[in-house]
Amino acid sequence: MAGFLTTHVLDTARGLPAAGMTITLFRLDGDARVELAQHITNADGRTDSPILPQGAFSTGQYELLFAAGEYLCATGQAGADPLFLDEIPIRFGISDPDSHYHVPLLLSPFSFSTYRGS
Repeated sequence: MAGFLTTHVLDTARGLPAAGMTITLFRLDGDARVELAQHITNADGRTDSPILPQGAFSTGQYELLFAAGEYLCATGQAGADPLFLDEIPIRFGISDPDSHYHVPLLLSPFSFSTYRGS
């Protein structure tokens, strides 16, 4: 299998990469949620290595959990408590074990979006 999974986070409110955000990857199997990896974004808003590298990559259902609330608090963008956005889960499927899956997060204090990138 040659596939792998990457992500990055862009802070659209500040127009900058979101450095220092914790991202956790889970594999979903029915009701089970198994943690596979945890990374912190670098100065470019990316992880230093693929979140799910070649060799560990396989088809199935996954979840990326972005610790957006901690990041928004650290950058002074969080607003009043309770936070509007805190942990952001993105669930997605991997069907092609030989492809590169890129699942980015575009973030502001009151909205987010994602897409399958390249």
